[in-house]
Amino acid sequence: MMPLSLCRNGDEVEVVEILGGRGIRERLFEMGIYPGVKVFIVNNSYHGPIVIALNSARVALGRGIAEKIFVKPLN
Repeated sequence: MMPLSLCRNGDEVEVVEILGGRGIRERLFEMGIYPGVKVFIVNNSYHGPIVIALNSARVALGRGIAEKIFVKPLN
């Protein structure tokens, strides 16, 4: 398990856990990010936002939020 912020471009991962308060978890849930969801890393340059693909949508996450999302690699 590792934070989403450490994933590389092209990685496919599954969300395992989200650390943080109720507000951040609810916000991510509304965006479709919750434990069990598979995401694809579109762009992570290790500084600035991380772009992920969720189904057919692309979502940009700030690095601070990405560090609170723990994932496991699928590929």
